[in-house]
Amino acid sequence: MGRIPCCERENVKRGQWTLEEDNKLASYIAQHGTRNWRLIPKNAGLQRCGKSCRLRWTNYLRPDLKHGEFSEAEEQTIVKLHAVVGNRQDCDTTRG
Repeated sequence: MGRIPCCERENVKRGQWTLEEDNKLASYIAQHGTRNWRLIPKNAGLQRCGKSCRLRWTNYLRPDLKHGEFSEAEEQTIVKLHAVVGNRQDCDTTRG
């Protein structure tokens, strides 16, 4: 017993995204939102997996995503926090 596959693997495109695919995904999400990632590729006319579309949107295409270098204020905040917290991977501040 397992999960239903998210897509048919033989019909899914892999590798780099093209500008045309980015535009299709962005325009579809602008009109319809991000409700069901499994249906978005089919409805947007993309031959991609829903997970691939979700990751592309989340990590590269979101309009509120900041691209480029950190500002001087952001850099100073990072340095200060690193001095306090260090390189800990467990940053759960709710623990005592």
